[in-house]
Amino acid sequence: MNSRTALKTCETIPLRGGGRGGKFGAKNVLVLAATVALFVWSYRGAEIELTQLFSRDSVQQIVIYIKKLIPPDFSAPVLHGALKGTIETFAISFMGTLMAVGIALSVVFFASRNLIYSGLLYEMEPKQGWKRTARMLPYLAAKSLLNVLRTIPEMVWALIFVFMVGLGSFPGVLALGVHTGGVLGKLFGEVLEDVDTQPIESLQATGATRMQILFYGILPQVLPQFVAYTLYRWEVNIRVAAVLGLVGAGGLGQRIHIAISLFLENQLLTLIIAIYILVTIVDYLSAYLRRKVI
Repeated sequence: MNSRTALKTCETIPLRGGGRGGKFGAKNVLVLAATVALFVWSYRGAEIELTQLFSRDSVQQIVIYIKKLIPPDFSAPVLHGALKGTIETFAISFMGTLMAVGIALSVVFFASRNLIYSGLLYEMEPKQGWKRTARMLPYLAAKSLLNVLRTIPEMVWALIFVFMVGLGSFPGVLALGVHTGGVLGKLFGEVLEDVDTQPIESLQATGATRMQILFYGILPQVLPQFVAYTLYRWEVNIRVAAVLGLVGAGGLGQRIHIAISLFLENQLLTLIIAIYILVTIVDYLSAYLRRKVI
């Protein structure tokens, strides 16, 4: 076929979907208009005043406060307190993440529909019946529990546990563990529901039980992603643990709250530097573990 024949052939072939171009364009316009309307509504609802933020008085106040922060207080008592708070914050985030993994693993297998009542493991069973209904109840209960755990923010959980067990690091661990357990449970559940079905089919063909399929066909696929999500949430929890102390949950946040309340700006900068160093170390440690494990 020469170039002239090919050109004529292309001219005679109708473009696929060409007739729906106008409808597609109208849909995009509607989406764009809805996005702009949502932005305007949110901007007004949040009472954002950029002119006030960047006014001369605001900039002057920011500069004055930054000058108060400098230089950081590196005296022995302040450094000792910052080191102690850093260790507490690290411990809170680490133990809270471990607690979250325990909560997630204890619930997620009931919150995955392909493991509890539908999917490839149950394709030979009837779609209706009391057995299927009975398996749906723990699924719905597990999904609802995970929704509640992750819906309530860490700060609110910390306030609740402070009233329950008192001030200190323990309520911070509980707050991180409960909230992050809900988050990891959702993430783990999505991973479990997206596993490759070919190993499951192969194990089913050999007559393997559901428990054997879980241990030999599903868990080997999902464990690397479980580890990756856990390490990521640990990085997040380091930052959150540094703030939970503002409500009495220990760590660097509690010392930051005291420094702000007593106008100890030089000590505040020291504590901010301690948070930066801690977060940086944990980020590098998490990246190292991720390379070694995954």
